[in-house]
Amino acid sequence: MTPSPAKPTDPRALLRQMFDAAVAAAQPARCLGAHLPPAPKGRTIVIGAGKASAAMARALEDLWTARDNSPLEGLVVTRYGYQVPCRHIEIVQAAHPVPDAAGQQAAQRIRALVTGLTADDLVVALMSGGGSSLLVATGEGLTLADKQAVNAALLASGATISEMNCVRRHLSGIKGGRLGAACHPAQLLTLLISDVPGDAPMDIASGPTVADATTCAQALDIIARYQIQLTPAARQLLESGAGETVKPGDTRLQASQVRLITTPQLALEAAADVARQAGFTPYILGDSLEGESRDVAKVLGGMTRQVVLHGQPFKAPCVLLSGGETTVTLRGQGRGGRNVEFLLALGLALADTPGVYALAGDTDGVDGAEEIAGAILTPDTLARAWAQGMNPRSFLDNNDAHSFFQALGDSVITGPTLTNVNDFRAILIS
Repeated sequence: MTPSPAKPTDPRALLRQMFDAAVAAAQPARCLGAHLPPAPKGRTIVIGAGKASAAMARALEDLWTARDNSPLEGLVVTRYGYQVPCRHIEIVQAAHPVPDAAGQQAAQRIRALVTGLTADDLVVALMSGGGSSLLVATGEGLTLADKQAVNAALLASGATISEMNCVRRHLSGIKGGRLGAACHPAQLLTLLISDVPGDAPMDIASGPTVADATTCAQALDIIARYQIQLTPAARQLLESGAGETVKPGDTRLQASQVRLITTPQLALEAAADVARQAGFTPYILGDSLEGESRDVAKVLGGMTRQVVLHGQPFKAPCVLLSGGETTVTLRGQGRGGRNVEFLLALGLALADTPGVYALAGDTDGVDGAEEIAGAILTPDTLARAWAQGMNPRSFLDNNDAHSFFQALGDSVITGPTLTNVNDFRAILIS
């Protein structure tokens, strides 16, 4: 009988093992096989965009070769550094989170690939988080600079991912179902790795191949709510209604199928299994928590203190797991990062609460614009910071939690994970 693996006794090691299990559960090679389509009579074109799209393409190639000799061809665009070598599908790289010319060129090429197909052909669209920035085609009258300015403003505004993607769809020439409509009359299968709260297909990569029920008027409401400055061309596109997206019931999407191949919930369940094996009872609080990072930290911090002090609503030892996507309204001059901002605010909310460790990180390996996934919080984090002359509150006020945790040696660095199921948070109460 094969012995079971040793259970980590170090809370840091256990937290990292849970995070790694969550990332592993969302790897395309593990979850794509069950959704492999049959070969069509005609051509099979593979397109895609997102941080996981290259890994999805490689997994599709490997599985397709094993099942059928029908040739694949196509093009996907991923974030710089997230490329995976493929034999038949071309991989190109572009910028994230603010789009660049490489993403614009990739969008043009992908749209050309699906133009002029027949009903005997099949398009497989591989979409994951990050596709909103990587697949960029400007709406009528807009320039790339217009899109870059709006994107940067949205990222700094505190808007939710759903709100940001609503605006992006209506300023795009390819999102909001437009790419899907261009595939008509071919069969279209969209395979999605969700990185958004609620797993709404129209919000994953801003829904290039799926119908969108939101409107230009809603996009304008979001612009007004967050006081985002628009160029005259962008405002005209929304106010005129010319930026309207492809709506549910559109005949061009009748031959379309959409499947979620993995989600944040599945990643949290994988982490829960690790906690359980180590003797900690896991509680998944939700896979779609949203709000300002520091506000979410106050709520989860209050719940943690109740567990420690009163054994309510759960008894220790336990792990509180959650996912979703918090937001940061940038007011300081720091390096941002919603996961590390959450973690620093959690540390301040917990103060001297003993026996509590936490990890917060982005499953794609990039928190904000940093090549750092997140960080680990320990019971002595604040004390160690003060001993080094660092004021934790000042770092939080300056939106500079990355610098804070990096100085303490507590950053979590994974490199490109080749997947993306949004934020991961684990609070371990011993």
